[in-house]
Amino acid sequence: MKDVFSIKEAVQKIEFFCAYQERCHEEVVAKLRSMKMDSNEIDQIMVHLIGENFINEERFACSFARGKHRIKHWGKIRITNELKFRNISQTLINTALKEITPEEYLETFHTLSERHWESIRENSLLKKRKKFCDYMLRRGFESNLVYDKVKELEMSGQ
Repeated sequence: MKDVFSIKEAVQKIEFFCAYQERCHEEVVAKLRSMKMDSNEIDQIMVHLIGENFINEERFACSFARGKHRIKHWGKIRITNELKFRNISQTLINTALKEITPEEYLETFHTLSERHWESIRENSLLKKRKKFCDYMLRRGFESNLVYDKVKELEMSGQ
């Protein structure tokens, strides 16, 4: 990889980078910095990318939320935290979370929790409960959902 890019070369390279997968502003700026572009060049390129619709924070947030929920089975808390980490506004986060229907969300939650509960090989119910709750909370599901589900699973297992 060469060290210095003209603006035209950088634009071409970054357009491909954005076309390959949805990107947030922060990822694109980091990529441009790694290409050793200065602040003025970065601003110029960002204006071009936004104008040409190569980057769109709302589109990124919605795609991110759908993908992380459907593929990685993340809950809303984890998705929200990851989007905040990428400097996505709360308004866009709320819009993105609407991409996941309540039915789909609960179906994923129940499927994942039942599969995980069955997979825990632990004789002590207390340890099993802790492992289950830690896992589901780490996945970003709401604590009230997790605690209600663990009670339900314990009842059905007896």
